[in-house]
Amino acid sequence: MTDTVERKQFADIWRNYRGTLLFLLLMFGFRSAWADWVTVPTGSMNPTILEGDRLLVDKHVFGLRIPFTLVHLTAGEDPARGDIVVFDSPSDGKSLVKRVIAVPGDTVALNGESLIVNGYPADYTVGDVKHLQGLLASTAAQNPVVLREAGVGRAHEIMILPNRTSKGLLGPLTVPSGRYFMLGDNRDNSADSRYFGFVPRRNIVGRAIRVVVSLDPADRYTPRRDRFLVPLN
Repeated sequence: MTDTVERKQFADIWRNYRGTLLFLLLMFGFRSAWADWVTVPTGSMNPTILEGDRLLVDKHVFGLRIPFTLVHLTAGEDPARGDIVVFDSPSDGKSLVKRVIAVPGDTVALNGESLIVNGYPADYTVGDVKHLQGLLASTAAQNPVVLREAGVGRAHEIMILPNRTSKGLLGPLTVPSGRYFMLGDNRDNSADSRYFGFVPRRNIVGRAIRVVVSLDPADRYTPRRDRFLVPLN
């Protein structure tokens, strides 16, 4: 009798809410396999990405996955140097946003703030101070410097903090097959491949392509009007 009642209740729910349930299933499946957005809580990608940015993520570009899994149905493109990607951290599984610096087969080294890929040092020039706009007061108080880094994928801005600048050496390291080397654009305040090592290809969720909307956490989450639908480089 109980089983009959439960089946009837389920049938009633399905009949009354079938459209809503199918919509939710399709929506969550779409977000898992095709596109999604992520909220950035930290400044590890300053000045390119600010705390409070909501990023649109293309999740099928690197291969269509079975929803809610790491299993790929199609291969898709391979991440390229300079791509901003979302991935699951190999150390704790948390979702992170970083930039691809080196791909399988590359050699990568860091000499202080100077990046060297495949034996070629990146070129650095003084960046535009406009990229410092929107930084949190605690970050701005550290007198950050913006540099334009070229020669490693697409040219882009990075930020260094003179009082925290690392003078150490890293590498040269050879990136293994199926692995990627990631760095944050905020080179002196980013937990990245310098700490947790290479990132497996299967951990990469998608490519971040633009800021959808940005809410300033230092100003009661007021929308930053100048960051609406800003493409990422």
